[in-house]
Amino acid sequence: MGKKPTVAISHLGCEKNRIDTEHMLGLLVQAGYQVDANEELADYVIVNTCSFIEEARRESVRTLVELAEANQKIVITGCMAQHFQSQLLEELPEAVAVVGTGDYHKIVDVIQRVETGDRVQEVSTEPSYIADETTPRYRTTSEGVAYLRVAEGCDYRCSFCIIPHLRGKQRSRTIESIVAEAEQLASQGVQELILISQITTNYGLDIYSEPKLAELLRALGEVDIPWIRIHYAYPTGLTPSVIKAIQETHNVLPYLDLPLQHSHPEILRSMNRPWQGRVNDAIIKQLKTALPDAVLRTTFIVGFPGETEQHFEHLLEFVQHHECDHVGVFTFSAEEGTAAYKLPNQLPQGVMDARRDALMAVQQPISLKKNQNCLGKIVDVLIEQENPLTGELIGRSARFAPEVDGLVYVQGDASLGTIVSVEITDSDVYDLYGSVVLPP
Repeated sequence: MGKKPTVAISHLGCEKNRIDTEHMLGLLVQAGYQVDANEELADYVIVNTCSFIEEARRESVRTLVELAEANQKIVITGCMAQHFQSQLLEELPEAVAVVGTGDYHKIVDVIQRVETGDRVQEVSTEPSYIADETTPRYRTTSEGVAYLRVAEGCDYRCSFCIIPHLRGKQRSRTIESIVAEAEQLASQGVQELILISQITTNYGLDIYSEPKLAELLRALGEVDIPWIRIHYAYPTGLTPSVIKAIQETHNVLPYLDLPLQHSHPEILRSMNRPWQGRVNDAIIKQLKTALPDAVLRTTFIVGFPGETEQHFEHLLEFVQHHECDHVGVFTFSAEEGTAAYKLPNQLPQGVMDARRDALMAVQQPISLKKNQNCLGKIVDVLIEQENPLTGELIGRSARFAPEVDGLVYVQGDASLGTIVSVEITDSDVYDLYGSVVLPP
């Protein structure tokens, strides 16, 4: 047998995409392929694309064009492959395969078929696959952190979102399967698990006939991992039983990522999230009472079709009133195939950009105040990087999720991938600064 080709992977998009990338890497390595970080040296470059919003698509297209211009053989996977499979093959002669979001586990077979001269189109119309603890995985995060997918797909039909079309219906893993993978990750020294899906608070609804996030959290409380963080927690799913599980499970952080998208009931109705307008204020109040140390992150969309100045003012006041720790703001992206694509009263990009900047200007002093509250405190920090020139360590406290929140810059000695005590001595809008506290 001849030598197997070398493969590089370019990862774009969200952490759900990242897990797909990690499984493709694991399957290729298990099958004996060499994986090289240098795309120029690889026989094939797999580009795991994102197609969530226009900006993400532009980044994916830019990457594909650059590789094509360098005469690389490209395998296109992920959301853009699912979305634009035929167009990609037509417009990029260098693309030797497109692989959909429910087909990444076939990557070894795809490469083998490409090697025989086939141009492969492996895209299931209704994605139905979900990896489990038996699927090989090669982690690409820092050594102390791992994402853990509890479910894939989505049954909601928010009018702005293309994800159900690209990822299929919700399909949850069993509690036993998730705990088994968590145990594997604990044995690799992982200190922080981040639970992800499209709607984590709906976990289990499809296989257990009711949401089972509370039961899952309690089961993960038995795993030897210090931090468990929940992403994509929709407000209506934060039931008393889930809140109680967060309170009573020692390693579940009181950090909640609530993608609220807007505050005004009329805009939420247009977004096909009418239920949310009734619960936003109540759930945030309830969370702050039940979990006094809760860290709240949310995202908003500004410039949704029909958003008036009054609607936007409502959102500004909501952000000022509730003082969430972290806020991300996106401008509306009209996605073909979604209900919002055809809505009247689409706003100019300039108006949307101005509203995004205005909302962030309101949030920044809130974020600064939250960070200043940490001054003088000793907090646990997961050390993830070291500046080779200065020796300065970089990590995150429990208040900060990777990629989307701030960092803690640390003076002193500590090993990468460990959690250490740090006294916070300074802060700015996004980051904290401190020194390792030596044991007595």
